[in-house]
Amino acid sequence: MISKVCVIIAAYNASKTVGDIVTGALKHVSRVIVADDGSTDTTASVAAEAGAEVIAADRNTGKGNALRTLFQRAMEEGYEAVISIDADGQHDPEEIPQFIAMHTRYPEDIISGSRMHEKEKIPRARYNSMLIARFYISLAANQFLDDTQCGFRLYPLSFIKKMRLMTEKFVTETELLMKAGDSGLNVRFVNIKTIYGGGSHFKPVTDLFAITAYVISYLYVKWIIEGVTSDNPNTYAIKNDVRDTLAKNKTIDRLFQGLTLLTTLPVTVFFLFEYVFLEPFIPNNFASIRKRNFKFARITRATLMLPVLIGIVVTEKIAKTVGFTSNVVDSFIDRYFSY
Repeated sequence: MISKVCVIIAAYNASKTVGDIVTGALKHVSRVIVADDGSTDTTASVAAEAGAEVIAADRNTGKGNALRTLFQRAMEEGYEAVISIDADGQHDPEEIPQFIAMHTRYPEDIISGSRMHEKEKIPRARYNSMLIARFYISLAANQFLDDTQCGFRLYPLSFIKKMRLMTEKFVTETELLMKAGDSGLNVRFVNIKTIYGGGSHFKPVTDLFAITAYVISYLYVKWIIEGVTSDNPNTYAIKNDVRDTLAKNKTIDRLFQGLTLLTTLPVTVFFLFEYVFLEPFIPNNFASIRKRNFKFARITRATLMLPVLIGIVVTEKIAKTVGFTSNVVDSFIDRYFSY
């Protein structure tokens, strides 16, 4: 089984950490492939000296494109699965055997790391954003996903071969989870160490906004289809997906995402109307939600509370500048967005 799995690393200006990651990974697999995403330091040479095969890009194009390159190379070299691990030192390669052991039991499933068991080690603002992301991404994936933002994952390439990745940068990892779950694939989790450092290139504002826009636009298409069809929980059709079609044209895609962001609140109420009143005429519409006994009224209530949450966050930040602290945000998120 180990000979059929390789480790892939998307790296950008990670010369200080990538060598140790490669060395650690090679203790457990025979092949490590690094995509040097246009680094301006010695990332490529450090990774190569540590024993990795290096694919160097001329310019920085983002993690999504680096992952596509790595998936393609692993398939060309005949691997059946890949383990993605970050180059910034926030994942411990000594935990790779957990992923391989789980893959041995469930070879068709995605295996992801989870840090949610050590929430005290996660920065408060980051943890709160992870809870909200988990709430909506789990809905898109038709299953509870413990940690949707962890990049330490094992992907079976049999699924990757069938799938079209349309997004860029950090959005791609979210796209992978949603499309996998919405195709009927299971996503399983193993607990990993929670390590936070200063090497991540994730931008809390712009990258979170991009992920949010894609998730909402994906759910729009999913629920439009589910609302008017019976027993159709897995709406991502590999060969003819509406969301992928929209994404082919970048201008149309941006306009669509902007439209969905602006109309999120009224359209969610409309979906609730469909959920309640169309079910007698379209049995088991919104099948993915009904299957999980997850009431759409709860989704609507949580979504309507998002503007309130933003107001609370802003108020807390202002209050903090004058020396007053509170945890209203934490309790608010626990009430509306926790499972």
